[in-house]
Amino acid sequence: DDRIPLKGGEPMDIALRNETSTGLPLSVRPYQEQAANALLGDMGPGTGFGVIVMPCGSGKTIVGMRIMERLATRTLIVTTNVAAVRQWRDELLDKTDLTEEMIGEYTGDRKEVRPITICTYQVLTWRKEKDGPFLHLDLLTNGQWGLVIYDEVHMLPAPIFKVTAELQAIHRLGLTATLVREDGREEEVFSLVGPKRFDVPWSELQAQGFIATAYCHEIRIELPQELEIPYAIANKRQKYRIASENPRKLEVIQALIEHHPEDFILIIGQYLDQLREIADLVGAPLITGSTPNARREELYHSFREGTTRILVVSKVANFAIDLPDASVAIQVSGSWGSRSEEAQRLGRILRPKNRSSFFYSIITQFSSEEEFAANRQKFLAEQGYAYEVEVWPH
Repeated sequence: DDRIPLKGGEPMDIALRNETSTGLPLSVRPYQEQAANALLGDMGPGTGFGVIVMPCGSGKTIVGMRIMERLATRTLIVTTNVAAVRQWRDELLDKTDLTEEMIGEYTGDRKEVRPITICTYQVLTWRKEKDGPFLHLDLLTNGQWGLVIYDEVHMLPAPIFKVTAELQAIHRLGLTATLVREDGREEEVFSLVGPKRFDVPWSELQAQGFIATAYCHEIRIELPQELEIPYAIANKRQKYRIASENPRKLEVIQALIEHHPEDFILIIGQYLDQLREIADLVGAPLITGSTPNARREELYHSFREGTTRILVVSKVANFAIDLPDASVAIQVSGSWGSRSEEAQRLGRILRPKNRSSFFYSIITQFSSEEEFAANRQKFLAEQGYAYEVEVWPH
């Protein structure tokens, strides 16, 4: 029964600062406070667990920290990758009174368990052989946490669903911008973490200026004649790939870069050969899954500092990477009809700034890519975004 009072976990004081470590004023926005209240309620039975849904760029991390402050207990934060782990650590040091000694990183590189510990889903579900035990899953269940935060909770890997019983006595918070999973397992997220407690429409925060105004464009191009027959005889998977890697996308990318000479641009795709070709063409660095973490950090840093204006990224940038100045995203290929991927990618350019943001999706007309794009756009359509369709060349 979810009305059982939750265990407290070991006490651990943490307070949000009034200004960040760099001296900027810091306050919790009204909707962030509402989100924390929606989860914690009166702190009695039946409260203290659940999912909070907020757009990318609207400060989900602050909501997590506000809840940590109010519960004042040892906390485990689980997130998608090492870059996100470091980002949480930097945010905690910037915005709370925690010191470096209180925060542990539990990843492939380091295994620190401290009062506030941040780890990746990957480490939690790691095993030596396919059917072997999960060697680090006891980090979740060893009983010392009073709160577990699941960042990007829509990404929860299936093995974690299996340890739900031991976790039901702990406060738990799921954070996400999209609760859609293409495998349809949303219900399992609720059974592990708790019900949806708060959901704010993207358009509402855009209207209030808390996230950037974004314009979405779908640019449709033709398949070159020499690819028409290979496309016609290909199987479903190959068809999608041929359409996704349409070489005509390159000229569109160049035209869009020329059209946005002042903007910071992310070019996002799925297929590495295509991304390498684009990176060479536009003379921009490329970040993929095999880019070492230190190199990724370096490139993200130079983009944030303004020395790099264009970054080409694979699926690694779908999640939890904070690149505040990015205002143009060009999507050249994606994973089938994934609605959450589409939303996460748009989310990369929604940090509030003094200019509008532009999201371009380049797709091959009259191909399977066009059909999948229609599914990808459903979630954002529900959030009030309309795609303007342009046929290229126009």
